[in-house]
Order: sequence, then C-alpha cells, then structure tokens
Amino acid sequence: MREKAVKSGASKIYVEDLAAEFVTDYCWPVLKAGAVYEKKYLLGTSFARPLIAKKMVDIAAREGATAICHGATGKGNDQVRFELGIKALNPSLKIIAPWREWDIRSREDAIEYAARHGIEVPVTKEKIYSRDRNLWHISHEGGVLEDPAHEAPDDLLVLTVPPEQAPDQPAYIEIGFEQGIPVALDGKLYDPVELLSRLNALGGANGVGIVSIVENRLVGMKSRGVYETPGGTILHTAHDELERLTLDRRTLQFKEQMASKYAELVYDGNWFSKLKQAMDAFIDETQKTVTGTVKLKLYKGSCDAVASRSPYSLYNEELATFGADEIYSQKDAQGFINLFGLPLTVQAMVNHKLAGN
Repeated sequence: MREKAVKSGASKIYVEDLAAEFVTDYCWPVLKAGAVYEKKYLLGTSFARPLIAKKMVDIAAREGATAICHGATGKGNDQVRFELGIKALNPSLKIIAPWREWDIRSREDAIEYAARHGIEVPVTKEKIYSRDRNLWHISHEGGVLEDPAHEAPDDLLVLTVPPEQAPDQPAYIEIGFEQGIPVALDGKLYDPVELLSRLNALGGANGVGIVSIVENRLVGMKSRGVYETPGGTILHTAHDELERLTLDRRTLQFKEQMASKYAELVYDGNWFSKLKQAMDAFIDETQKTVTGTVKLKLYKGSCDAVASRSPYSLYNEELATFGADEIYSQKDAQGFINLFGLPLTVQAMVNHKLAGN
C-alpha cells in the first residue's frame, strides 16, 4: 500500500491496523441487532465505511487538512456512506469526489487512466469485478454479474469453496456468547479478531455464506452482487437461535421488526445518527440475557443451529412437555380461548343476524 501510494503521487500515507476496532465496534453491534438488508445482505461493506470515514476525519485533523477526497463512484452507495460520516463528524471539511468531476465514466476508463499513469491496479478489463474485502466479508460486483440472468461463476469465489466441493461430512462447532457478543469457539475463548478469522476459515471450507442478490441501492437503481460472509453467517445463525431461547415473545418480535429498519439505516450510511444510537441502547438492553452456547452443523453451504443452552433460557421442559405436569392446567385453556376468540364470536353473531339466520 505504501509503495502504491508513493507511485500514485502521495506525499504521505497512514497505514493503521483497525481490525480490532472494526470487529468490536462495527461488526458486533450489527450482529446484536440481527440486521440483514433485504433478507440477504449482512452489510459488510456498509458498516466498514463509517470506520474509514472516522479515521479520515481523524487524520485530516492531525494534518490540518481542509478537505477529504474519496474514490467512490457517482452511482454507488459508498459515496453517501463516506460523506454522511464526514458530515456527522466534521461538517466543516470540504469533500472532493473525482468520479463526479472528471471525465472518467466507467471502470474501463479508470483502468486505462491507471495504465497511462503507471498505477498498478488488481483488475483488468477481462476480470473487471469490483471487490471490497474486510474481516467480515468480500463483495463482488460488475463484469458478468451485471446480468442477473446469469449464474455467478465458481471462479469468482475468494473466501469460500463452492458448496458442491465442500467436505462430504458435516462439521459441528459450538459458539459461546456473553450478552449477545461471541466470545468462544468450541469452549475456548478468543479475542474478537481471532474468533472471526477462525469462523471465516471454518465457514469458507464448508461453503457457508455465499449469497447472490439483486438489491435496491440507496441512489435508486437495482444492482446485482455476490457476497461471501462465512463467519458472519455462522454468527448470525447462532445469535438468532440463542435469542429465540432467551427473549420473550414480544421483545423478540419487536426486535425483529426493528432489525429491518436498523439494517436500512446502516445501508444508507446513517451510522452516526441519533436514531441508530437510540436503537443501540434498546438492543443492548435486550442482550443482557443473550448468554449461552449454540451448536451448529455446517454442511455443503448450509449452516443450521442444532442445539442451544443458556442460564437465562425461557424454555421450561415441564411446561412444554406433552406428558403430565404440575404447573399447567389444560382446563384453563378453555376460558382463555373463549376470551381470546370473543371478537370472532361477536362478529359471527352479527353476520348471522344480518343474514337473517
């Protein structure tokens, strides 16, 4: 990165390791929220951008800079995410977006520009995919993916083996959580970066976490992308299962409704908004009992929670059993059903009266 920056004309470069901050302060809040955009996208690029914006603003302050420049295109979501982050943290900074000012209008134009100026780039016109990779995922857009009628080719994949090529025997793993945060794998504690890295390797080896989606971009158009999120898929599956065990019905249902709005806020670049802060406070309250372990089965692209336990489990075997118990009187159900069904009964009586019966 340093060599490329110098060759590209930079007079100074900052290279900082943000892995721990990224996982702890960005991956985990979205995981606890259960946020998934349009039922498929686990938001890996969306919540990486606010951290990049935050560090750009920090560096601008250190350097006494008056402007920040970014390389996002004028068609994508990232321009919004970067710029909303900058505006939220330092609205006095000027924002420069060359894609919106220069005569470069396509990735082909950008590749030709780089070639003319001796700038090495990892793409060619033959392999023109736009990719974004971090510890949570890798995204793929462009090239043959721009036609949603075509299946994504297997040679596209970077983190994950094609499910058909995964082992013929399932892999079983157990994830431990403390207040909604993953802390252990198979009974051993790991720091956040190591834990996510290990889950990426396990999920990737078993073909877990590949999605193809035609999504609605914030700027109004639809785009087709392929996302590989092996570790994140495992964690979302496990976290969801543990919440089912430890949260009451109304809290779980309300949280599921809010998760969709939370995902939209993150996707749209509103990471530093007041509404998201308020949502985080609610989510943190719900997570106080989301502690326990979940056993998962990984097999040829599938990831299934097969067992779970928690000291805060709301599952009561004596209540749930079909055998005899001393807590629940089945006779009580009749009165409950009569009251619960009273609106239906009254409506039926009116209907019969109007019909002359």
